Amino acid sequence: MLFSRGFSRIGRNSFNGLCRCLRFRRMDAHQLFVSSIYSQSLSESTQKILGCRDFFSWGLPPVFHGYRHQIHHQSSSIVEEPLDPFSLVSDELSLIADRLRDMVVAEVPKLASAAEYFFKIGVEGKRFRPTVLLLMSTALNVTVPEPPTQLREALSTELRARQQCIAEVTEMIHVASLLHDDVLDDADTRRGVGSLNCVMGNKLAVLAGDFLLSRACVALASLRNTEVVSLLSTVVEHLVTGETMQMTTTSDQRCSMEYYIQKTYFKTASLISNSCKAIAILAGHTAEVAMLAFEYGKNLGLAFQLIDDVLDFTGTSTSLGKGSLSDIRHGIITAPILFAMEEFPQLRAVVEQGFDNPANVELALDYLGRSHGIHRTRELATKHANLAASAIESLPESEDEDVRRSRRALLDLTHIVITRTK
Repeated sequence: MLFSRGFSRIGRNSFNGLCRCLRFRRMDAHQLFVSSIYSQSLSESTQKILGCRDFFSWGLPPVFHGYRHQIHHQSSSIVEEPLDPFSLVSDELSLIADRLRDMVVAEVPKLASAAEYFFKIGVEGKRFRPTVLLLMSTALNVTVPEPPTQLREALSTELRARQQCIAEVTEMIHVASLLHDDVLDDADTRRGVGSLNCVMGNKLAVLAGDFLLSRACVALASLRNTEVVSLLSTVVEHLVTGETMQMTTTSDQRCSMEYYIQKTYFKTASLISNSCKAIAILAGHTAEVAMLAFEYGKNLGLAFQLIDDVLDFTGTSTSLGKGSLSDIRHGIITAPILFAMEEFPQLRAVVEQGFDNPANVELALDYLGRSHGIHRTRELATKHANLAASAIESLPESEDEDVRRSRRALLDLTHIVITRTK
């Protein structure tokens, strides 16, 4: 199976104690949503784009400048000092990283070496998805009043271990999709190092991805929750569907923003949205709260991919950990080009000719540079970031300080996603 890619301090005393304890103990059909930065060292093509519209500064759209106030205005009671969402859950992220390395051990040395390739220290990335899921777990934390204190703590510990399992499964599915994606794209770098298919060959890369998916299935089954199993299984189906949509587009579909958003949901946002929903389901929340968690993940995932599309044009190979202009060179049409096409209909003829000819790539970049394509893509990403923030603001109120801190960290992540440079 070949898949596409795609995408921290909670009550320190109590939570670090929980992490230390856990180190020694291992414990729906959804609604498909279809909607209507910078590097100091830029490639020659990117410089060509940047030079065309100085007055935009290729920065954030005007709507963004009031953004932090907009997503935080309902939480005025929360202290507005900066938070680092990743450091809030750093202890748990270390715990999960150790478990992941243990889970991908295989009897065949070559397979083990391939499977652990992107779980090694130094190339494991920021663990964005596990961070979101761990923060969501705390943001949805509810106190069970009936049981005695000792039983209540035991239930809380057990729930947290199950939610951590979701984070682990999600990361394995994500890394498997990266391995398969690199084979499909014939990529030679990933996260700043040689891609697995380049280092060990396509066949081993595909098998390593399949192996990770099998380990994810085993971990998922251990939760013994059929609804959660169904959600995460649907994610795998969506990854396949999204990749197939990308590979088999008609001319009209390729130039359709609606089709692009649908494909992006399948390829990127489904994983984080359904995983967030699974976190809520394991915690026993209502369907309404579970859907708010889903909406947060869906819109955060769409915003993340939209900024990825921008960075493919404005970033560099060094900042991205992969080649810049990767999508367009592979003939993949993303939001910036689609928006540019609305302003310059003649760009469609270039798109339909394909980008095997470097002259067509340069011509498309010229049209993009003279358009508002980058600007409008950032605006759309900001819109989805605000929708994600709105979902968090709509969660039932809580006076618990850890819950409130985690919710604010999730809000801050929406800001981080649309202002990131890599």
